[in-house]
Amino acid sequence: MAEVIVKIINKSANELPAYATAEAAGMDLRANLEAPLTLQPLERTLVPTGLFMELPSGYEAQIRPRSGLAIKQGLTLLNTPGTIDADYRGEIKIILINLSNEPQVVQPGDRIAQMVIAPFVQATMQPVEILSTTERGEGGFGHTGKS
Repeated sequence: MAEVIVKIINKSANELPAYATAEAAGMDLRANLEAPLTLQPLERTLVPTGLFMELPSGYEAQIRPRSGLAIKQGLTLLNTPGTIDADYRGEIKIILINLSNEPQVVQPGDRIAQMVIAPFVQATMQPVEILSTTERGEGGFGHTGKS
């Protein structure tokens, strides 16, 4: 694995994001809250992390849900995966939603999302009149059926 340096400012009381294991792809992001936050069923909010970062050119940060929060509390992220572009310098904030039937509490410092740093490419669009044919063709959602 190649090492990528990401410059980061931490204005929270939480530790910096870090990988939990040697092969982990994502780093946990924590809620930067002054007091517990209660989310009612189907309520969504923007949760600050207190983190600001500078990604190298050619990289993005993908913000993804934590599976434990989703299954245990019904908390997940909207706009998933969220993308943080290399030229963004604002605070990282998490769009959290409660999909459970009960109010859910987020405590200061709770792990609320995970962040994956990934390279990307930019495409050049080439206008054409005809596309090549494939076996799938125009088959859409559910086209290949169940196995």
